[in-house]
Amino acid sequence: MFIEQNISGNKRGFIEVICGSMFSGKTEELIRRLKRAKIANLKVEIYKPALDTRYDQNKIVSHDTNSIHSTPVDHSSKILLLAENAEVVGIDEAQFFDEGVIRVAEQLAIQGKRVIVAGLDMDYLGKPFGPMPQLLSVADFITKLHAICVQCGHLANISYRTSEEGGTVVLGEKNNYEPRCRICASK
Repeated sequence: MFIEQNISGNKRGFIEVICGSMFSGKTEELIRRLKRAKIANLKVEIYKPALDTRYDQNKIVSHDTNSIHSTPVDHSSKILLLAENAEVVGIDEAQFFDEGVIRVAEQLAIQGKRVIVAGLDMDYLGKPFGPMPQLLSVADFITKLHAICVQCGHLANISYRTSEEGGTVVLGEKNNYEPRCRICASK
């Protein structure tokens, strides 16, 4: 992917969304794309929800322990202010952001920025999660990743919750979730 320029020489931005279940490699792919943008000497800014402190306060970290520095924010509107000079903007765990993240991504793209968003497309019940469905509908490019079902070995698209905790948002890793296919998640 590259940033296109129109006839007047203005940069044309776009939105990429990386989605899938937990353990599918979303953050790993986001980190890979952002590191490549840095190699290309592009100004990269990366954001994550302030509530996501699972691995590190100031980094996004994949389950494979790859990491890249990020800025935690408590509201999506702060991204517009902080990303003013960026050419590429990464947003991880987008499902935890408020609905304003959709407008933020669109505004950044209008400003000529490449916006790369990663997040869970479904919650643990297999239902659309937070602002992700709307982000998918406005995206210029979509990458859907799959994990492997721990029950049967087929492609998994559901983050099956193994703990008894209630509520849609329960931060966790392998201690609370496992990847399952649709059939094994319904058992």
